[in-house]
Amino acid sequence: MVKFVASTNPESLVRLTATVSKPDVPIESCTVKDAELKIETWFIVSNAPSRLPFQLEDAMRPHVEDEEQKASEDASDKDGATQGPNVNLDTRLNNRVFELRTPTNHALFRLCSGVCRLFRDYLLDRDFVEIHSPKLIAAASEGGANVFKVQYFKGSAYLAQSPQLYKQMMIISGFPRVFEVGPVFRAENSNTHRHLTEFTGLDLEMAFNDHYHEVLDFILEMFVNIFQGLEKNYSKELAEVRRVWKVKEFQIFPNGKQEVLRMDYKDAIRILNENGVDLNETDDIDTTNERFLGTLIKKSHGCDFYVVDKFPLAVRPFYTMPSHADPKKWSNSYDIFMRGEEIMSGAQRVHDHDLLVSRATELGVELDGLRDYIDSFKLAASPHAGGGIGLERVLMLYLGTGNIRRTSLFPRDPQRLRP
Repeated sequence: MVKFVASTNPESLVRLTATVSKPDVPIESCTVKDAELKIETWFIVSNAPSRLPFQLEDAMRPHVEDEEQKASEDASDKDGATQGPNVNLDTRLNNRVFELRTPTNHALFRLCSGVCRLFRDYLLDRDFVEIHSPKLIAAASEGGANVFKVQYFKGSAYLAQSPQLYKQMMIISGFPRVFEVGPVFRAENSNTHRHLTEFTGLDLEMAFNDHYHEVLDFILEMFVNIFQGLEKNYSKELAEVRRVWKVKEFQIFPNGKQEVLRMDYKDAIRILNENGVDLNETDDIDTTNERFLGTLIKKSHGCDFYVVDKFPLAVRPFYTMPSHADPKKWSNSYDIFMRGEEIMSGAQRVHDHDLLVSRATELGVELDGLRDYIDSFKLAASPHAGGGIGLERVLMLYLGTGNIRRTSLFPRDPQRLRP
């Protein structure tokens, strides 16, 4: 039997019977160190090939950012084990089914499931209704060019860029609190660490009474609940991921405080101006400066999580409500950031039909394809606000994996449609 067992290819599926006994000396090379099996029978259920895409132990090593860093690190880890080869990202993704077998990936995607569960439970417990909106739609939902056009029998359709319009139509239908977990499609030719052409959106919309900050307050409380829920309920999974991705633990609150850091857009511009960035008050903050702002906030406040409120109206979609204080310049909109990168964009929506038509016309948005959405506001709509969250980006930034493709089960980007 020894020869037969030794000839079984690694990663084969076997069924065995054995007697469990306690070894005289702990077996340090095994996960379970205080037990061993005395095998009695050994059956191969499914045999793996003799040549694997790579060795799984190579895919389980602590991540090294680049070759220069790798060369500067000691050749052994804290347990004295020799570091071996690491597996690059393309090789991992080309063999994703195999690579997903690692304990790190099992932990990561349990955390992914955990974020969805915490998001869903928090909302359901507060009288939200989960909806499922169409992904084949008649017009671009965000009114822009970054949309996939598909053949639809004798005509054309588009893949939804978000459930935005349908969330709002549900508010008008008398559902004051709705959310959705579903696919989002963006035809952006962006080959960056944080962009995907298909990702999972966590979207919510809710009516409010007096001020859109009622919604923003709710969203921030929800995020804090998610982060704290991960730490409380998924400590084992977090430990495994942090073994590989040695990133500092995510800091929710500023130093010495228990509330999320907030600032107005003009204050974010001022901070950048004070640190050598030449931007006018209503200029759009690009990705580089967003990350720089995150670095400055981390240095000055000690937190990785914050919100920027009251964006310039010119950089927001047509359905964003202008600010009452200065309706030509500012809007009732906000972005939420983790480690200097945006993970949620939200706003109060225009709920007045005539104003909505005026805003769309002003921005050159084609109204014909949006007629059902536009006309629904004639029926009277409650003031409402909400936002959309990118699940994979939240995971990437919370865990510090450095690339969104690692937190997407089977990622889709401009270069990848397989597996």
